[in-house]
Amino acid sequence: MTTNNVLLPERIQKLVKALSHGVYERENAIRLCLLAALSGESVFLLGPPGIAKSYIAKRLIKAFDDSQFFEYLMTRFSTPEEVFGPLSIQELKDNGKYVRLTEGYLPTADVVFLDEIWKAGPAILNTLLTVVNERVFRNGSEVLPVPMRLLVTASNELPEPDSGLDALYDRMLVRIFVNRIQEKGNFRRLLMGEGKEGEITIGSDIAIKAHEYSQWQQQIEHVALPDTVFEKIYALKMMLEREAEKDGNNFPADELYISDRRWKKAVRLLKASAFFNGRNEVNPVDLLLLQECLWHSPESRNVVTDVMRNFAQSVCFNQDEALLLANEANEDSRELVQEIQSELGHKVETEVSMRKEKYFVDLSRARRYSVNMAKNLIKFVMLDANPSVSEKEKGDSRWVYVEAGEFEKKIKNGACEVYGYVNKNPNLCMLRFDIDSERRLMIKDIANRPVAVAIAGVDDNDAAAFEQWQARNESAIAKIDEAKHLIRLGHAQLSAALPHHFANSELLELLATSITDTEEALQRQAVKFEKSAFRVRMLAEYFA
Repeated sequence: MTTNNVLLPERIQKLVKALSHGVYERENAIRLCLLAALSGESVFLLGPPGIAKSYIAKRLIKAFDDSQFFEYLMTRFSTPEEVFGPLSIQELKDNGKYVRLTEGYLPTADVVFLDEIWKAGPAILNTLLTVVNERVFRNGSEVLPVPMRLLVTASNELPEPDSGLDALYDRMLVRIFVNRIQEKGNFRRLLMGEGKEGEITIGSDIAIKAHEYSQWQQQIEHVALPDTVFEKIYALKMMLEREAEKDGNNFPADELYISDRRWKKAVRLLKASAFFNGRNEVNPVDLLLLQECLWHSPESRNVVTDVMRNFAQSVCFNQDEALLLANEANEDSRELVQEIQSELGHKVETEVSMRKEKYFVDLSRARRYSVNMAKNLIKFVMLDANPSVSEKEKGDSRWVYVEAGEFEKKIKNGACEVYGYVNKNPNLCMLRFDIDSERRLMIKDIANRPVAVAIAGVDDNDAAAFEQWQARNESAIAKIDEAKHLIRLGHAQLSAALPHHFANSELLELLATSITDTEEALQRQAVKFEKSAFRVRMLAEYFA
């Protein structure tokens, strides 16, 4: 953005508001038509008769200062003279040249509205294709520039298959379905004449001047398309192509075909959206505009709408990627904890005494600790998160100390209760130990859930294994951190794109809600993950 355009977004907002004043349920169409005009693209309005399609185009002429409007209702009897101007009899008589008098006709208009476009004959449509493509009109031997900033075409039908009109239809980048008024209150206001149709005035301070329009077209080209946004466009392209390949669609697959030309023109529309919203690069929110650029028929429009909703909820701000990373991190953590429990969880030996099997725990290599006046204590490290192993100790229990001799004596018969200390709490409490069916030593938490334990000095001697576990743990932590970063970035990008003067408000709300929902789901995943990750990170210290 240049310094002169700092206030441009506010000006565009005022212009949109003024153009939409007094209309019902046409605000979105007016916003998109204005954006198309500001980027030099064409619009196709599809809908039944009598729903103000021409009124939308007539309003848009007021956005441009000192501009001309041309409107024509096509029939199969329409002639090129009625659209491009009559032949000059004088020029034909004097010089023998076929030259049209174009003043007041399409070649000299800034905003053009052609109703029932597909009823026109080939002579009109072929000339129109040249005008749309090249913005020039060949008048005899002269090639005249056409000042047309916006072409709005309308019909209650689509071009017939194999009619040769596909090339012109493809040039209509923005395609808007205009329906009858749906909301009861708006319908009442329409019938009661409460609208202000035709009575708007656009102030000279916000009306668009010719030199501004020309300057803006050049500046739009300098708006950047970040690689991350390109990746999202490509993801949307793949989503649409997968839909086209599905069986059961009630329309031909080629109705979801999107030409390279259309994608290229759509990107320029996105750049224009960014520019007129005051940004120097395309934001993922701008991609919501593609909903009205990629459909071909009412049936394919329904598919594109569904795909765009899915895109907004899952892809636009990496919502699915963030949740996938969080799920992977939790799965990695779960597998790591299981491996640690399998490797470090103490296996109890058995011995037969008096023809009865007894359990035996070898504590000869166990490190000895002291707490208060108690000595000869051994340390058991819990290998899984737990709500605590004692009512007297709040929060997660990490290790316990018990007297070696008492423990050796009581564990011989299996499940037993032994007094000991939890974490760094110097107060004695009762601890419950058990042995599972695989002869693994367990401690019961306050929810009576068994938690695998390892003995400091006995089970923690493989330094290489600890190093490997730490590396895997850090890798899982990096995934959860990346997931959080993606959602923070999404929040920041959404905030940077608001207010958005052109995007569909329903899609915007859906997008904002999905980011909030993803953040909450990610938070739940993170809470579950972080306990395990922290325990693994501190594992070596717990054994110290």
